[in-house]
Amino acid sequence: MRTKSLLSGATMLVAGLAFAAPALAQEADPKPFDGLYVGGTVGFDAQPNDVGSSILFDRNRDGNFNELVTTAAGANAFAPTAAQPGAGFCNGRATSTGALTGCTNDKDNISYSGRVGFDKQYGHFVIGVVGEFGKSQVRDSVSGFSTTPASYVMTRKVDFDANARLRAGYAFDKTLFYATGGGAYAKTKSSFATSNTANAFADNGSRHDAWGFVAGGGIEQKLGRHFSIGLEYLYNQYKDDEYRVRVTQGTAPATNPFVLAPNTGGTDFKRSDDKFRWHSVRATANFRF
Repeated sequence: MRTKSLLSGATMLVAGLAFAAPALAQEADPKPFDGLYVGGTVGFDAQPNDVGSSILFDRNRDGNFNELVTTAAGANAFAPTAAQPGAGFCNGRATSTGALTGCTNDKDNISYSGRVGFDKQYGHFVIGVVGEFGKSQVRDSVSGFSTTPASYVMTRKVDFDANARLRAGYAFDKTLFYATGGGAYAKTKSSFATSNTANAFADNGSRHDAWGFVAGGGIEQKLGRHFSIGLEYLYNQYKDDEYRVRVTQGTAPATNPFVLAPNTGGTDFKRSDDKFRWHSVRATANFRF
């Protein structure tokens, strides 16, 4: 997606910060990165390209999503045919009922967070901990197109996220370069949409817990004794594998692929990609006590 341009722009901004020499930074401060601080971030999040993502099916509802949805004639209901060459899957949101060409990319967007941390400086070396609570506006979809034709879209986004990280760095006077990483939690919100009006669909709840990690690095520039600004990059990854959708007969005939005998009770859906991932490049501002 736009990850390369994001990182290129971040590199230029880091260089600018590193060579900045603000007048406010001239007062004596032997340990500029020592002690408690609070602050916030605002930035832009971009998702990696999840090529190959699809929807998996559990026809007999035994918990194993390794079965094909087939027609009464035994054909794969989600494979291209001469009559419906657009059947299959795409790693985005469907904008048409039955064509892979009608599929948009995942949505990259802004993020923001509040933070509190504590550092200890030993000469040039700085070690510390930081905790954050915030929100990313990214949205990740995957779509399936059946030979009916019909579209099926599973989408997830972030309600809120939080992390607790270690960070360690090296300070050149009032400029700190650091690496950081730690555990993370997100409350995800999932949804389902379809152009199929014959079957009935129900999910297992839209909000789920996702656990993972964040890791990256950044630069922090002190401006006076108490205030600092910076630029930070984080890679975010969460395991998000709880959302399910069950399709039952509804008004469809008994020959409908989702309820075809002997599995007449319906079919369960889930996403093939259980990792929710994105890159974050954000500006930071901290107040040190």
